[in-house]
Amino acid sequence: MAEQKDLNIAILIDADNVSYTKIEGILNEVKRYGIPTIKRIYGDWTSSYVVGWKESLLIHAITPIQQYSYTQGKNSTDSALIIDAMDILHSDRVDGFCIVSSDSDFTRLATRLRESGKLVLGVGERKTPKPFIASCDKFIYVEILDKSKVEDRLENTTNTKETTRKQSPLKKTEPVIDKETLSLLKDTVNDTADESGWAFLAEVGGLILKRKPDFDSRNYGFMKLSQLFKSLKSDFEIEEKNTEKSKIKHIYIKSIAHKSTR
Repeated sequence: MAEQKDLNIAILIDADNVSYTKIEGILNEVKRYGIPTIKRIYGDWTSSYVVGWKESLLIHAITPIQQYSYTQGKNSTDSALIIDAMDILHSDRVDGFCIVSSDSDFTRLATRLRESGKLVLGVGERKTPKPFIASCDKFIYVEILDKSKVEDRLENTTNTKETTRKQSPLKKTEPVIDKETLSLLKDTVNDTADESGWAFLAEVGGLILKRKPDFDSRNYGFMKLSQLFKSLKSDFEIEEKNTEKSKIKHIYIKSIAHKSTR
């Protein structure tokens, strides 16, 4: 298989489940994993609901697939997308798929594509059912694809810390991470650590995604995983080591053992 940056990826979009305002962020995200070689979007283009998509389709060269709603309450878009995905799979023209939808009906499709050795990316809203999320190699919430919102959140976090420092110089603030996520981070670091307790960040990140496909540091206001770990100073130690290439540093993480109190 080609290197990850050279992967050919088919993007299949359910127009009923995503806004046209998100398409640029979605395409930019997919380009982090490979090259979007097939771009198709499915919907009833006679409906006023999808009228906002017209300009975006032209700008980003996305092929619209017309699907009429033949029966009340039945989603023909799902069936068309699934059929096309299987045709593309058997043509062996791509290395991965990106399914853009918040619909659990695509769970079996994602599972089938992964069984065939293909990379499967999922993109949808936070309301997406867990079975569909779990069936993907990586699931991205559309809410974090708006870079300006992430930057605003980072700025707000920074401003809050600065205010706290001014009010109480001795008190350090850390991001609010739920217990389940913190436990995931600690367990993954410990499971990938060497005998001295240090774990390579790249290996940690890879294992986290295998265990929780929708994990993303941007969900917590950090553009990179390293920034998230660095903010959790009471739970993790960070060490940066120079490599033969002076501009590249390898980051290692170590869990800080807390003494139990009775």
